[in-house]
Amino acid sequence: MSEVSIPRKKEKCENCTKQCNKKQSDDALSSLQERGVANGEVSGHTPTQTVLLSACLSCDGCVSEEESMKISQQSLQEISRVLALNKKCDASKHKVLMVSVCPQSLPFFSVKFHLDVPEAAQKLCGFLKSLGVKYVFDTTLAASFSILESQKEFVQRYRRRHHDTHALPMFTSSCPGWIRYAEHVLGSLVTPHICTARSPQQVMGSLVKDYFIRQQKLTPEQVYHVVVAPCFDKKLEAVKDELYNSLLESRDVDCVLTSGEILHMMEQSNVSMESIDPVPLDHVFGEISASSLMRHDGRGSEGFLEHIFKYAAKELFGLDVQEIVYKTLRNRDFQEVVLERDGETLLQFAAVYGFRNIQTLVHRMRKGRVPYQLVEVLSCPGGCVSGRGQAEGEGGKPDRALVQQMEEAYCSLPIRLPETNPEVQRLYQDWLDGQDSPHAQQILHTKYSNHTQPTSQTLIPDIQW
Repeated sequence: MSEVSIPRKKEKCENCTKQCNKKQSDDALSSLQERGVANGEVSGHTPTQTVLLSACLSCDGCVSEEESMKISQQSLQEISRVLALNKKCDASKHKVLMVSVCPQSLPFFSVKFHLDVPEAAQKLCGFLKSLGVKYVFDTTLAASFSILESQKEFVQRYRRRHHDTHALPMFTSSCPGWIRYAEHVLGSLVTPHICTARSPQQVMGSLVKDYFIRQQKLTPEQVYHVVVAPCFDKKLEAVKDELYNSLLESRDVDCVLTSGEILHMMEQSNVSMESIDPVPLDHVFGEISASSLMRHDGRGSEGFLEHIFKYAAKELFGLDVQEIVYKTLRNRDFQEVVLERDGETLLQFAAVYGFRNIQTLVHRMRKGRVPYQLVEVLSCPGGCVSGRGQAEGEGGKPDRALVQQMEEAYCSLPIRLPETNPEVQRLYQDWLDGQDSPHAQQILHTKYSNHTQPTSQTLIPDIQW
């Protein structure tokens, strides 16, 4: 089992806000680094990684003791345990392993395998199936639902902006590090402004545990669903109470592993790339995916800003936007996009990545000086491709050369608009009873709560796996 230990209390870090009471001190971080934990260094035969999330979230006020225990089970050891049990027990008691891979993780394997993204995806699929995984999916389809629902919600919020003080600005909801910070630190200042559309991981969990397993005549307890993601934040997202399906008595995502953890598994297996047979990815319709991999707009993420911007321009003002021009403000990770007509500003959006830029945004919001109708917020500088679970180099800093290679690999994939994907429209009908049905609202949307609490109610976890 993974180790969960409780270190001494931590003090505020340099990035701490007035609302966040407890932060990890430099001494505590140094202590972690001496043990080879903070930078994800391998100790013995097991990779270890502390839940650092974004810079502000590595504190004792962020992760409860119960969450610590749940996260500690999201490990390579747990996957190995499930696979080993399948080999020992009767076939009727097997767990059917299903793996969903985030599109931002695929460029990591593309660079590491020295293959293009589709080829790397098939090699990864072949490796996972050689271990005993039954199905391997790509989560781009799930992200399409998140984008479409976010687009519609923004237009609805914009139209009620004059009589709803919480309608705008709308913040995107796909980044779990940002959501964690909003719920546990910022509270009511921000949570009413967060888009209610579920993240791609959340939608994929429902798609697998609700729709797909019914097509395969399986029950939730027979399935073990793993997500491969570029960052560790996704582990915390998987254990959120809101994502426990009480009707199915199951979590939509049982385990999240980072790209780096999967690579470590491959290295430990001593399997060469040449010996792995490429296998096509599976599809939630129960058939092999014959189509090539696609991506959404955005340099290294799902491109929520770009999709919503183009949709809102058309829906609200009848304007067709073909190309979006970013204006860099503070740095590459704080940019804005403006829609103008006859000298009038119609829409003003911002992309804000990284904790320091998020702090700037929050400060402006407290002062009432946020001119944007929508902000795409991501806790990792550079976006999802730069997630700590795959882009962290020596000393805990991003491997910039690797990130650049991954961004180039990601951008090599062709773009498909969610609106033009017939598979999405088919699922809206077959799975969700229509786009605006109560079932679609229940499955594709969530709500955000304020979890700010006295620090005495939480323990300081140091989670290793």
